[in-house]
Amino acid sequence: MRDWGFAGDYVEAMWLMLQQPEPDDYVVATGETHSVREFAEKVFARLDMPLEWQGSGVTERGIDSKTGKIVIEIDPKYFRPAEVDLLLGDAGKARAQLGWKPKTDFDSLVEMMVAADLSLAERDKRANG
Repeated sequence: MRDWGFAGDYVEAMWLMLQQPEPDDYVVATGETHSVREFAEKVFARLDMPLEWQGSGVTERGIDSKTGKIVIEIDPKYFRPAEVDLLLGDAGKARAQLGWKPKTDFDSLVEMMVAADLSLAERDKRANG
């Protein structure tokens, strides 16, 4: 589980920190968690490729339920040896002292990322014929 946030929101928090008369430490976070699976499901749903999951552990695969094509596979080479199960921040101090809170929710973040990748793919397609 991860606390997913938009970099633009975090840059705003940094700017607000720099406006303070005295330096201090702040946590910048959304305060909510989502799994990589949830992220993948939202991305593929946005692409009109609803996922079905088959297998378990390292043999688990995400299948496009419309075509039966495997679209997600797990590769152990990307495992992080010191990984933690939950990353969740409490930005209460930043909210109280800076008046900061994230403006971009998880669904909007997913939409922005998909739109950016689709735009990049379209540019690449035009450039490479």
